[in-house]
Amino acid sequence: MRGLIWVVLLFAVAVVAATTFGRNDGLVSIFWAGWRTDVSLNFFVLTVLALCAAIVVATHALVRLVSLPQRAREWREHRKEQAAHAALREAIAELANARYGRARKAAQRALALQAHVPALAAAHDFAAIGHLLAANGAHRMQDRNGRQESLGRALAAARQGGSGRGLDDGAHLMAAQWALDDHDASQSLEALAALTPGAARRMQALRLRMYAARAAREPLQALHMARLLANHQAFSPTVAQGLLRALAEETLAQAHDLQQLRRLWQQFDAADRRDPRIASRAAKRAVDLGAADQARQWLRPFWDRLGELDRADREAIALTLAEATDGITSDWLPALESAAQAFGHDSAVLAAVGSSYAASGLYGKARLLLEQAAGAPTLPTRARRAAWRRLAQMARAQGDEARAASCDRTAATLD
Repeated sequence: MRGLIWVVLLFAVAVVAATTFGRNDGLVSIFWAGWRTDVSLNFFVLTVLALCAAIVVATHALVRLVSLPQRAREWREHRKEQAAHAALREAIAELANARYGRARKAAQRALALQAHVPALAAAHDFAAIGHLLAANGAHRMQDRNGRQESLGRALAAARQGGSGRGLDDGAHLMAAQWALDDHDASQSLEALAALTPGAARRMQALRLRMYAARAAREPLQALHMARLLANHQAFSPTVAQGLLRALAEETLAQAHDLQQLRRLWQQFDAADRRDPRIASRAAKRAVDLGAADQARQWLRPFWDRLGELDRADREAIALTLAEATDGITSDWLPALESAAQAFGHDSAVLAAVGSSYAASGLYGKARLLLEQAAGAPTLPTRARRAAWRRLAQMARAQGDEARAASCDRTAATLD
């Protein structure tokens, strides 16, 4: 298309030239030092145009000749700039290939070249990236002093260049990860605290904060971070559920009295308090602290909707209730009877109902249920042993020492 346009323009110029100069009978007389020269107007015009073109070409040639040293200097700087960028790319490639020593040297070479390139002198982002790559290589080589030195220079360069590209946040995130690798949770939390509000809400920042809080033995804070990550679907549902339950268990294990346990429970997310496994673990901790009534209070909402729980959750609630029967009141009896009728095949439910009957003094009802639970091979050994011991207590209360001794021996033989 462009060639066609040029052809049309050429024809147009030819037509205009033929029309203008074809019948031009004008003359141009030139007088110089007593001499006279007559030339046609067409020749004069063409000569002037040619002379102008020659002057322009000569001027351009002279300018290029005069600027040759400057252009040579710019060419050398451009080559150095290309070499600096190539070294930076090489450092990234070597890091990806796990050649950390070479990556560190390549990053240092890029920074050395930057110092000799005026175009890169004010490129603070280039310096920050180079220092971060060098720090990463030093970290992988376990050179902590070199890593901290490069990290400090990277942060200084990022501050000079402003936070428009977020290089300072990136440096703090990398520093937090490195501190976790060094098992220094406090240093990691300090680096995360330096993040801007926007960067602190990113998934990677939340993930690092969760790991750091867990390493610092602050499982409640780690639990809150894990809940945020789970809400943002940072984990698969199965992984998220297992992680939340593990962190909740670690948090509850830190409670040393009932008041502290209640305070921790109130600080849990509502979704965590609705988890049967977490509620059963909280109830178990309350039992360990001698607060069986509080344990039953936390278990009661789940027991009332036992049919909505899956087998594993139902077993967790039932086995915890079996340990929290001390001082159980009569208002539990209707719910216990309904559960025994609905889940007569579930050994965990039978153990919980039987233990509750025994604690209420209903030995006749409790004995059959506890014997079925104690003989169930699917029930955990600890629960079966507790059932046999409960049977032994009932036998002693009824004055049957022989049967009590037999139940004790059976409980002792369970592995």
